[in-house]
Amino acid sequence: MIRLWDKIRDWILLFSLLLISMIVLVSANEPMIKGLRARALETTGSVESWFTWLGSYVKAVEENEALREENHRLSSEVARAREARSQNNQLRNLLGLRDSLGAEALPARIISKDVTHERNFLVLDVGTDDGIEEGMAVVDPRGILGKTVLVTNKYSKVMTYLNSDFHIPVKILSSDSDGLLRWDGERYDRLLLELVVRSQNVERGELVVTSGYSGVFQKGYPIGEIDSVFINPGMITWQIFVRPYARLDNATHVFVIRSIPDPERILLDS
Repeated sequence: MIRLWDKIRDWILLFSLLLISMIVLVSANEPMIKGLRARALETTGSVESWFTWLGSYVKAVEENEALREENHRLSSEVARAREARSQNNQLRNLLGLRDSLGAEALPARIISKDVTHERNFLVLDVGTDDGIEEGMAVVDPRGILGKTVLVTNKYSKVMTYLNSDFHIPVKILSSDSDGLLRWDGERYDRLLLELVVRSQNVERGELVVTSGYSGVFQKGYPIGEIDSVFINPGMITWQIFVRPYARLDNATHVFVIRSIPDPERILLDS
């Protein structure tokens, strides 16, 4: 026992002196304690502020995600409302067109489009069961779209004006000048009007309508307006480009004019 005490007494004495020194130091230097306490509070406040910011950030991210989802939902509703309004306007215009055509017209819906190639077609949800035959005119309230070229019991395939095989006799309304309208296979927003002699005065913005000579489209139906006029070098005719009124990219509902073309006349026109 005495040997153990001899071994540890120096350490016990050292720790005792250190403890007494710390007590004396702390009790005798109150400003230092206040400084340490202030520093501790400052550090604690910084940590607490960081955690508060982190919580606010997480909450802001959650609120932002909720707002994004709500924005997507509202955008979808607005898009559907615009689409419904557009279709409603087209259907209203179709009703007015049906009364003014002066021919039996069957409403139809476009169920398929292929308008990105040299030969562009539409597919309608009407066919022979509805009295549709090949060679019938397809129009909407803005102008002509094409003609039926293949008909099954329930569906019809339409050759559009954006087809290299499509051509139609037309007339410049103001000057009563005849010409032939076709697509040159280049731009989707214009058609080429040919065979108008340079002795005729042609200006930009003039209305182009069907002449009635094709046997498919009735006379006077709108096609578009003249977009630009150029001189054909070495030719006696103008090079005229027409901007069609009826756009294929946003067409959804149409009318098929149930007027059967005369086969002999179609043969002569082809």
